[in-house]
Amino acid sequence: MSADESVLDNVVWASLTGAHAHLAVRHGDAARYPEDVAPFLGAADEPGPQIWSDIAAAAGPGAQVVVSPGLPRPEEAWDTTFDLAGVQLVDDHLEPEVDVEAIRLTHADVPEMIELVERTQPGPFLPRTILLGDYFGFRREGALVAMAGERMHPPGWTEISAVCTDPAYRGQGLATRLVLTVAAGIRARGDVPFLHTGAANTNAIRLYEALGFRLRRHVRFTGVQVPATQPA
Repeated sequence: MSADESVLDNVVWASLTGAHAHLAVRHGDAARYPEDVAPFLGAADEPGPQIWSDIAAAAGPGAQVVVSPGLPRPEEAWDTTFDLAGVQLVDDHLEPEVDVEAIRLTHADVPEMIELVERTQPGPFLPRTILLGDYFGFRREGALVAMAGERMHPPGWTEISAVCTDPAYRGQGLATRLVLTVAAGIRARGDVPFLHTGAANTNAIRLYEALGFRLRRHVRFTGVQVPATQPA
């Protein structure tokens, strides 16, 4: 199975102008997810000189967003809230398999999903993030203890995200089983799985590579805060 890898150079924009266009809040060369879905904002591949004005208009005054890599530096009035090194990995020789014990998570599970994310910090998960794709989890004694799901959908690809396990249940292979379950669903509809993680998360990177992912490129996750007021 193959797909055009070039769309992965600008994942957010490719998603918000493709499969997730119905969710996009767009202004000019900038588009973002609704603030209760995801914090990501994408810019066109070759944005015009007004790009930071477009970002401000799409995001709103005072908003904090995670922006596409490669943009010119914003004006001094903009605050950079974080800048983290990350990696992007793509399916190279995965062997996906649906785990019969994995349960499909629904809107009714969102409060528990948010609590699990708060305990484990895999990345942002908000009240309507579940709209982005399918999510699966494991329960133990009724409690949600592990989950994984889908996030961005550039053409031909689907991102695996929110991979997390409660600390008390780590070392049991739950995350691996969920990643392979999510990957099986992605493959079944003809897409190719990919994912992101922090560059410092070496244990996770080793695990993903052992499962059959290939390191495609290094990326940066940069958060910015839109000035509360814009110049006239």
